[in-house]
Amino acid sequence: MNFELIALLLAGGLFVAMLLFLEIGRRVGVLRAAQDGEAARAGAGVVEGAVFALLGLLIAFTFSGAASRFDHRRNLIIEEANAIGTAYLRIDLLPAAAQPDMRDGFRRYLDARLAAYRALPDMAAANAELARATALQQEIWRKAIAASTGSQAATMLLLPALNQMIDITTTRTMAGQTHPPFALFALLFALALLGALLAGHAMSGAKARNWMHRTTFAFALAGAVYVILDVEYPRLGFIRVDAFDQVLVELRQSMQ
Repeated sequence: MNFELIALLLAGGLFVAMLLFLEIGRRVGVLRAAQDGEAARAGAGVVEGAVFALLGLLIAFTFSGAASRFDHRRNLIIEEANAIGTAYLRIDLLPAAAQPDMRDGFRRYLDARLAAYRALPDMAAANAELARATALQQEIWRKAIAASTGSQAATMLLLPALNQMIDITTTRTMAGQTHPPFALFALLFALALLGALLAGHAMSGAKARNWMHRTTFAFALAGAVYVILDVEYPRLGFIRVDAFDQVLVELRQSMQ
C-alpha cells in the first residue's frame, strides 16, 4: 500500500470519525439539556475554548514544522549540487592522467544518487542505490588521495571539497528521516475527535442537524491533517520536492 493511499485513508477515517463524534456530542447535549435544562451548558464555553485553542496551536505547530523541514530538504538538494559541482571542477588540480577516471567516477556517483531518489517509494531499490553511491564515495576518496600525492593545491582544495560532498549525503539522509514523534500525531487525532465531540455538544441546542457546518468542520480538520502528512513526507505523497532534483540532473548533463 503506497503512502498516498495511506494518507488518504487516515484523513478519510478522521473525517468519518469526526462526523460520528459530532453526532455523539449532539446526542449527549440533547440528553443533558433534557435532564438539566440551561444548567447543562454551565462552564462548557471555558472547556471548549481551551480544547480548541490547544487544537489550533497543535495544528499550527505541526504544519509549521512540516513546512520548515520541507524547505530545508529542498535547500539541501541545492547544497549537494553545489558541493558535487565544486569538487568536480577541482578535479582539474589533479595530474592529467588521473582526471578521466576520476570524472567517470563522479558521473557514476551522481547517477547513483539520482537513481536512489527516483526509486522511492521502493525502499529496497532506493537503499541499494544509496549503498552503491556510498561505495563510489569511498572509491573516489581513495583515488583522490592517491592522485593528490605531491600536489599541494589538490590536497588543500580538492580533498576538502570531496569531504563536503560526502558529508552532505549524511545530512540529506538524516533530514529525510527527521519527523515528529508518533505521539504528536496521535495527540493531534485525539484532539480533533475531542473537538468534534465538544462541537457536537455545542450544536445540540438546534432542533435540526446542521450538516453544512458539520461537514465543513470535519473536512477542514481532516484536510489540514492530510496536508501536514503530505508535506512531512515529500518523497512519498502528492506534494513533492522532486522538481528540485532537476538541479542535480542539469549538473549531471554538464558532466558529459
